[in-house]
Amino acid sequence: MRASRRQFVQGVGVAGLGLLAGCGRLPWQAQSAPKAYRIGYLAPNTAAVDAPRFEGLRHGLRELGWIEEQNITIEGRWADGQLERLPELATQLAQLQPELIVTGANAASRAMQAATSTIPIVFASDADPVGTQLVASFAHPGANITGVSAMGSQLAGKRLELLKAAVPTAARVAAIWNVSDQAMASQYGETRLAAEALGVELQSMGVRTPDDLDRAYEAAAGGSIDAVVVILDPLIARSRDRLVELATKTRLPTMSGDALYAAAGGLMSYGPNLAGMAQRTSYYVDRILKGAKPADLPVEQPTTFDLVINLQTAQALGLTIPEHVLLQATEIIQ
Repeated sequence: MRASRRQFVQGVGVAGLGLLAGCGRLPWQAQSAPKAYRIGYLAPNTAAVDAPRFEGLRHGLRELGWIEEQNITIEGRWADGQLERLPELATQLAQLQPELIVTGANAASRAMQAATSTIPIVFASDADPVGTQLVASFAHPGANITGVSAMGSQLAGKRLELLKAAVPTAARVAAIWNVSDQAMASQYGETRLAAEALGVELQSMGVRTPDDLDRAYEAAAGGSIDAVVVILDPLIARSRDRLVELATKTRLPTMSGDALYAAAGGLMSYGPNLAGMAQRTSYYVDRILKGAKPADLPVEQPTTFDLVINLQTAQALGLTIPEHVLLQATEIIQ
């Protein structure tokens, strides 16, 4: 019995559909969207102050194939310099149950550590993660936390050394630091050790609020202080412009760990390359999203550092920066 032409065509069509179905979805069926991982982000500063680090993280993630609104979303929280808000913001992020949380600075990391012991935490810049007990060690961080260390304690003495080299006549130096920040005590201690080695008299000028900075500079200006070294933390970072104004007003040569301080008009800044650190943080995010555990990812230290010298400010202060110091600079602002 011969089949009709219509039966033959219909049979071929059904067979073709069967083959297509066996190969997966049919042509008219939409592809399912890829999973979008949720990343939390917590920083103690304002979004504006934190922008270089946050944008560096986003850039690093894009280079690794993680695109916002495609395969990741980022839930950001900024404390606007009010450190007392960090526990509440950390709890908010933990309740969202993201795949991981990135933190900026030690205060944010500690708040996040208290909020969750299960969600992976990656710190983008921590001055002293071992000393503040965020991790057990650099090689074996343990628990749910890892990231990139800012080497705050190791670089504290170097900043005073560079300041002394730039201003050889400086015999009395004031150290301005946030006495409320546990991680800063270690940096002050290292600065004091460097001062002893350099034969410099170091005067501690602790602050707790931005308003205390005015008092500290007034005391320095009236106390025969020759120069100032500022130990960086979130309070200091959000007061960058005010620090420049105070240093200019009192005519006190000032060194800061804030990478943008000299660019804003201060004399000198020395510290890790923030863009490089942020991009390295994206490596940790990538590894964890692909299944790695924070405890198995050693804490890394930066390898690139920026010494920025503002010669316009030096000229205004009547300083001549020695040639051997200028040769160490990664950027000179004319």
